[in-house]
Amino acid sequence: MKPPYDITPAILKLITQISENLGEVNANFLDKPSPQLRKQNKIKTIHSSLSIEGNTLTEEQITALLEEKRVIGPKKDIEEVLNAISIYENLENYSPFSIDSFLEAHLDLMKGLVKGAGEFRKQGVGIVKGEQVQHLAPPFENVPGLMKDLFEYLEDPDELCLIKSCVFHYEMEFIHPFLDGNGRMGRLWQTLILKEEYPVFEFLPFETLISETQEDYYKALAISDKTGKSTVFIEYMLGLINESLDVLLVFNNRTLSDVERLEYFISQSLNTFSRKDYMSVFKDISSATASRDLKKGIELALFTKEGEKNKTVYVLK
Repeated sequence: MKPPYDITPAILKLITQISENLGEVNANFLDKPSPQLRKQNKIKTIHSSLSIEGNTLTEEQITALLEEKRVIGPKKDIEEVLNAISIYENLENYSPFSIDSFLEAHLDLMKGLVKGAGEFRKQGVGIVKGEQVQHLAPPFENVPGLMKDLFEYLEDPDELCLIKSCVFHYEMEFIHPFLDGNGRMGRLWQTLILKEEYPVFEFLPFETLISETQEDYYKALAISDKTGKSTVFIEYMLGLINESLDVLLVFNNRTLSDVERLEYFISQSLNTFSRKDYMSVFKDISSATASRDLKKGIELALFTKEGEKNKTVYVLK
């Protein structure tokens, strides 16, 4: 059975805006940002997702760990960051449509931090705020079946990826399949689902906006619990996704440099190419600019040149 939600005018408007923004991202060659921007966004994503869970390490400390430098801090916090770095450096190793991959990711994310990492919980759990139980999760006996149904929903070809990612995030939080790590797994898996169709989401730190609006995040979850459908949470998450795309576009609203064009082109994984191939990607540059770019690429030892005149080709190192 499809998880319950309504398509509201707000959802339709947000999907339209996100689609337009994604088109602009692709048109501006931002679907695979520069290595430096990818690194910055990865650090922001890890910092934001873990700070929501109480991790005290700063972006500077996470940067140091990413660069394999020594950091002084709580052992648990450092282990959390190292686990997250391993995950976000190797997102291609996880399939968003596989329960086995889901469990493997939880094991990798929570190893050394909790017992039973990589396994569904074997006891009842609830979320308590103050003296009140805010959410009582389904009985642990039901978890495997509920998660199986949720992963089958992800395979529905008639559902939009943007909607599926939000619905999965909410429903997974509702099921609360693990004793710990549910929040960071929900955010990670939404990224994986989105990345499958839109590569830019691998590098888009929308988790930073969740961190900055935590009260709204938990409120959207609570209202969806109360109404028995994920509509409000979908509206909240789509709003954040759209805002994160806006931020990316504003930040990058400039002409690409020669190095940025070269970095983007190389990310397309063409082993051998011609100047014509290069200009087919960057349609607004002149042949003289393309030649200067390619000369710069040779100087930077990004590729080598073979042949002369109209038989010239470039080979990636």
